[in-house]
Amino acid sequence: MKIAILALQGAFAEHQQMLQRLGAETFLVRNLQDFSQPKDGLIIPGGESTAMLRIMNDEGLLLPIQTEILHGLPVFGTCAGMILLAKQVEGEQRRRLATMDICVRRNAYGRQLGSFSTEGEFRGIPTPPLLPMTFIRAPYINNVEADVEILSVIDGHIVAARQDKQLVCSFHPELTSDPRIHQYFLNLC
Repeated sequence: MKIAILALQGAFAEHQQMLQRLGAETFLVRNLQDFSQPKDGLIIPGGESTAMLRIMNDEGLLLPIQTEILHGLPVFGTCAGMILLAKQVEGEQRRRLATMDICVRRNAYGRQLGSFSTEGEFRGIPTPPLLPMTFIRAPYINNVEADVEILSVIDGHIVAARQDKQLVCSFHPELTSDPRIHQYFLNLC
């Protein structure tokens, strides 16, 4: 299995290490030539969604990525990746990938000082133990369409969801040692 990881900004190296631990082959995507390689899935990491969007536009990646996702390419977006995949972002009209029927609130937990770690359940992954979840300037989902499955809720907020082969979460599973969410994504692929 070969997974592409968008490497424009953010925690792409940590996603790569986690996937390699699970035996998946990976490659980093920094431009259109990289993205053109054969792949079984794509990870869009956390980072700064506005900067990532600008670079995707500059590199001609936005439309090709969007097209492949709409044609069934499995994708996993964490934090900023979730913002880029959302069809709606509260109070924002920027063009983005907009492939998943969710509405997201950016920086919902506040600034960097509002970052935190907790543990929670994740539908489709047996617990105990609970999954470790690291939130850094994290968004959350405040609305989903009927065909979106809610996978995790923390303090009344949706923090993970799935629509077909699109998986998103507000937190950073790549910053923990627990591989279960990455394995869940590989199973989608």
